[in-house]
Amino acid sequence: MSIVRITKQFHFEMAHALLNYDGPCKNIHGHSYQLNVTVKGVVKSGTFDSDEGMVADFGEIKKIVIEQIIDVFDHSLVLNEKAQIDTSNFSFMNKLIRVPYQPTCENMLIHFSDLIKQKLPQNIKLYSLFLRETNTSFAEWFAEDN
Repeated sequence: MSIVRITKQFHFEMAHALLNYDGPCKNIHGHSYQLNVTVKGVVKSGTFDSDEGMVADFGEIKKIVIEQIIDVFDHSLVLNEKAQIDTSNFSFMNKLIRVPYQPTCENMLIHFSDLIKQKLPQNIKLYSLFLRETNTSFAEWFAEDN
């Protein structure tokens, strides 16, 4: 019985602005994000199941992340719910997401970890998340730290 970690990589586009931030990121701007999702579990052995020899089918991880994160956040504008903005005159803002936190790379990872953990099968554990915001900036979340 061996425990193995597997990682699936995703990409999405998202805009955000940081409320009351003292710098250029207070303005609406976008990023091309890279999200790495790493799960761990026991390699399935001794069955005739289609996922024999796997921790999990990559397609199962993909389905969870697409539904919970990519379909929701891709090409969206994410703002702190405390930001006062009237979007009633902007029909192009139909993918505005208001969150109860500052939409930083770090807080997005915490949110994403909660979304993913809720949907994983019991035999698979979320091990880590990696979110690249720019070529030189990223954040990481590890289950062992939380």
